Amino acid sequence: MGDDECVIVVREFDASKDLRSVEEVEKRCEVGPSGKLSLFTDLLGDPICRVRHSPAFLMLVAELSSTKEIVGMIRGCIKTVTCGKKLSRNSKNNDPTKPLPIYTKLAYILGLRVSPSHRRMGIGLKLVLGMEEWFIQNGTEYSYLATENDNQASVSLFTDKCGYSKFRTPSILVNPVFAHPLPVSNRVTLIKLPPSDAESLYRRRFSTTEFFPRDIDSVLNNRLNLGTFLAVPRGCFYTQESWPGSDKFLSDPPESWAVLSVWNCKDVFKLEVRGASRMKKTLAKTTRIVDKLLPFLRLPSIPEVFRPFGLHFLYGLGGEGPRAAKFVNALCAHAHNLAKEGGCSVVATEVANREPLKVGVPHWKRLSCDEDLWCIKRLGEDYSDGSVGDWTKSPPGLSIFVDPREV
Repeated sequence: MGDDECVIVVREFDASKDLRSVEEVEKRCEVGPSGKLSLFTDLLGDPICRVRHSPAFLMLVAELSSTKEIVGMIRGCIKTVTCGKKLSRNSKNNDPTKPLPIYTKLAYILGLRVSPSHRRMGIGLKLVLGMEEWFIQNGTEYSYLATENDNQASVSLFTDKCGYSKFRTPSILVNPVFAHPLPVSNRVTLIKLPPSDAESLYRRRFSTTEFFPRDIDSVLNNRLNLGTFLAVPRGCFYTQESWPGSDKFLSDPPESWAVLSVWNCKDVFKLEVRGASRMKKTLAKTTRIVDKLLPFLRLPSIPEVFRPFGLHFLYGLGGEGPRAAKFVNALCAHAHNLAKEGGCSVVATEVANREPLKVGVPHWKRLSCDEDLWCIKRLGEDYSDGSVGDWTKSPPGLSIFVDPREV
């Protein structure tokens, strides 16, 4: 390869001429380890599908200057999120004992790809630096990304070469969708909240949660949001028909309650597990056949994951009271049934490692990830609020808010 061909140009993705080349790079990167199961993503012909619902987003490509061949790409998006909390200094308008959120402008990096034939040439680093330049131009204070703990190449690139530090280790919990519906506890009443009530509830109860998006209204009103569902004790005076609104509910809540929202990832991308033996595929198919023929037995079955499949993502999990985890479990059963109706193979969520409600989320350990790795970097010289200091050095809280737009 000549020296001229090694000159790498990083520029913005142009859908009118780059689409086919980008898809080719994605395919060349889809080579899993021999003899092991690997997860692959089909973006359904839209390379920016996983960032386009964010307030601001960008995709960059790396091309060879001489041949114009695209050999890498990266996506990024920017939003405003909660990075900490403080007590109100204005007691006239706010409860001085109630913490208020501290917001910061945060960027997210995802979808970094470099063609296998052009690795170890500094292309990944160049793409990251190009994306960070755009972040800084747009006033971003921090940048973060998610990667697998055992992806040494990715961890090394970001922590050793790009100045990121390991920050949070949330758990990804994945549960299969069976051929039979799951029963929802008859001790629980489920209420589907209007987006305006869902926004009010989230802002009043969860706005100080780390990573809470300031534009939660945009998330809840997005066409991919399938609804926000509230679980309360059966027999209390809150029902779908007599729902008084979030303000009245929060002024007099029941002893225990829980809430979650459902996001339709199936219309954004599909996943596929590759590398399974014929015996494993046959076994999985057999469990599904038995489940469909004898649904009243409620036998667990292995979902169809060896062909492209869709998923629903559960986000905004929260609640209060001694039975909140059990109410989360009822909400997850309802979400499973929604996913079954929607033709999905799995439901997934991501929660903080120490999330108290984690015990209420049903999941298969083999499909899940105990510790995803989030890395973060400070980009801005100034801080949005002096009481937070450097967010990258802050200890983890019990909960995080995972934005479904970045799944």
